[in-house]
Amino acid sequence: MTETKQRLHFSRKLLAIPYALFLLAFVIAPLLIVLYYAFTDDSGKFTLYYMKMFFNESGEGLKGFFTSYNFKTIMRSLFISFMSTLVCLIIAYPVAYIIAHCKLKNKSTLLLLFIVPMWVNFVLRINALKELFVWLGTYNKSETWNVVNTIIGMVYDFLPFMILPIYTTIIKIDKSYLEAAKDLGATPAKAFLKVTLPLSKAGIVSGISMVFLPSMTNYVVSNYLTFRNVKIIGKLIDDYFTGDLWHDGSFIALILLLFMFLATWLTGGFEEDEQTNTRGTSLW
Repeated sequence: MTETKQRLHFSRKLLAIPYALFLLAFVIAPLLIVLYYAFTDDSGKFTLYYMKMFFNESGEGLKGFFTSYNFKTIMRSLFISFMSTLVCLIIAYPVAYIIAHCKLKNKSTLLLLFIVPMWVNFVLRINALKELFVWLGTYNKSETWNVVNTIIGMVYDFLPFMILPIYTTIIKIDKSYLEAAKDLGATPAKAFLKVTLPLSKAGIVSGISMVFLPSMTNYVVSNYLTFRNVKIIGKLIDDYFTGDLWHDGSFIALILLLFMFLATWLTGGFEEDEQTNTRGTSLW
């Protein structure tokens, strides 16, 4: 009996081999190529030249970097990404909460209303939004409006990615926790702040990760909605690669990876998720 279990356990491990090969071929290998190009020259020799060029683009040393084009692009990308994530969270949490607590038997039908737009081709949706901005008179009107249009486009594109994880987390919260909080004298507002909100933290963090990181690189939105007048870090990398400047583009790609690493670390993405049920009894 023991030998049979060991054989079954071993056979299950073999199922991970295709996934491991996929990661090796399409994740690890491309990252190694980017790393290679970032720190080598055209002859393949190790160099820090492209790092120096990134931080010394203006020719005025490190101080000049903070007024350089690269720095402004990074700050613009961070601002757009932060605002897009914030607006998505402000809209998504109430929506997910209402859907999770509505009295409809088939809640998935209501949730489907927010998912259906994702089935439409992305380019068609963004072009339709562009035509709306043209009709409203905000398309390519000024730099401020271009940034606002980009943020609206990011929210429009990534809102479902914020709603789904929050909804999934809220709907799994044991209702007995809320009942216990009310029995102990908690008001609905306090029960929400002390029970629902902390227990939905995992969904919030997941939603932030799924919106903040992609919105830093989704330059298709900024291109279509601003007539290419708002450049984010994803477009900056694309410009270098399409201009056959693989070394410069690879180093900026590493900078982007660093931002993604920091964002994941700050949101607790590297920590093991604790079981909701083991934390619930200590929330109030």
